[in-house]
Amino acid sequence: MVEVSDVNYTRVSEFVIVGFPGLHPSYFQLMAWFFFFIYVTTISGNFLLVGLFVLERSLQKPMYIIMLSLALSDIGFATVALPKVIARWWWDDGRISFHTCLFQEQMIHYFGTLNSFIMMTMAIDRYLAICHPLRYPMLMTNQTMSCLTVFSWMSATIYLLTLTENHHFLKVAFCGPNHILHAYCDAVSLTKLACSNVVEIQGSSIGLAMFVLLAPFTFIIFSYVNIIVSVMRIANAQGRLKTFSTCATQGCIILIYYIPRFVVYCTPYIPNLTMTPDLRISLTLIYSLFPPIANPFIYCFRTKEIRTILVHWGHGWRNNMLDWSKPNTITVINKSRVR
Repeated sequence: MVEVSDVNYTRVSEFVIVGFPGLHPSYFQLMAWFFFFIYVTTISGNFLLVGLFVLERSLQKPMYIIMLSLALSDIGFATVALPKVIARWWWDDGRISFHTCLFQEQMIHYFGTLNSFIMMTMAIDRYLAICHPLRYPMLMTNQTMSCLTVFSWMSATIYLLTLTENHHFLKVAFCGPNHILHAYCDAVSLTKLACSNVVEIQGSSIGLAMFVLLAPFTFIIFSYVNIIVSVMRIANAQGRLKTFSTCATQGCIILIYYIPRFVVYCTPYIPNLTMTPDLRISLTLIYSLFPPIANPFIYCFRTKEIRTILVHWGHGWRNNMLDWSKPNTITVINKSRVR
């Protein structure tokens, strides 16, 4: 027995990940295969970007340093979030220990915050490249981008420490229901299961979440507004189209990341507006899982330099396979005796 706020209770030893509450058991295997495909594709695609950056010195430039950081973040998020989701539907095993759930909750928020800062850095990089093209090589060097990358990872760590300090989930009473109506552990789901007063925790959680979303989003909006203004000044229509196409895909990923997240966070505070658990979980998975699985394909197939390297690798692999498959031939030369 542990005492908190003069109330005796028995702390739950584990939680149960429910996933979609309205999903019929006959679809469990299909859902498990779906998320397994997402996990394998996400890990493979992002490791491909990491391998390209490590092996090809020509890619060790500011723009690709951002891609490396984003790939590592996506790998981390997918590894933290998806294996338990897959197990929940594959083996109908949604049980997760108390401390493992808290660790997953912290890592989910950490990588979510990190992605927000990385997207801000990407937007700033595009702003400098398009609005100040002559000064870009001087302003955005490898050293500068590395510093911005380290700043993003460290800022996310500071946010995580602040979140952990404010939440005190180890001191919160969990004495009754332990079923989490979500695909993974997060702060909102845990506070709904708490027996003690969590109004302060909920307020700090939403406040911190909105800060780490709105602050980078403000820089992103500023960058893209200036990019649009600069592009519209380009006299050549073909040049405008090419510049817009460079930023369009990245802009779509940013919108997919932010808009559903704002909807999920703001809906509980809008009168007469409700959201079913299944819809909330679906929107959460869209903004959490779609960017990590899409980023490698976007940057591999839309970046000419990476496409060229992949084609070169493909030709080299094909030539090696052809050489390996050729049978070894021995030429026998008969020499006639000279009498």
